[in-house]
Amino acid sequence: MTTTYIIIGVSVLLIIFLVSAYNRFVTYKNNRENAFADIDVQLKQRHDLIPQLIGSVKGYMDHEREVLTRVTEARNKAMGASTISDKIKSENELSSAMSGFNIQVEAYPDLKASEGFLQLQDEISDIENKLASSRRYFNSATRELNTTIEKFPNNMVAGIFGFKTQEMFDLGDNQRVALDKSPKVKF
Repeated sequence: MTTTYIIIGVSVLLIIFLVSAYNRFVTYKNNRENAFADIDVQLKQRHDLIPQLIGSVKGYMDHEREVLTRVTEARNKAMGASTISDKIKSENELSSAMSGFNIQVEAYPDLKASEGFLQLQDEISDIENKLASSRRYFNSATRELNTTIEKFPNNMVAGIFGFKTQEMFDLGDNQRVALDKSPKVKF
């Protein structure tokens, strides 16, 4: 009789643990997806501003067609991405293309003085700041999910229910290489 109570007690505790762990995984997964939804809002705004920015620049940078094409192609690829991983990869490519675009713009003082261009550039800068904040929150939610999945005994429960560690929204290889280089100072 006592062994029956022990078996029932252990079974109830095991079920409580499994339900609790599963619910924790679902909560953290949903937090991560919600965090990415915040990023999506900012990305949509950035995607909407890029054609306006390119349009205002075209007259000044006719011979820089390659830079404009690269930004446009990266934007289209980013807008077509469907999974979080694809969006992260394509947004890193777009950020890299925008960096190249910004470097090219520096060579055009008349363009930099254009009021419309300056306003668009300010809006893009504001969105980039909001994106950075949203990415930090997303990475925090992803780290929390991944840590929970990797901890013992949660890792066994995660395996049973198919929860896997998820990708962070980092700089990407291109920007990481650029950051690893020493800045060039010219006088």
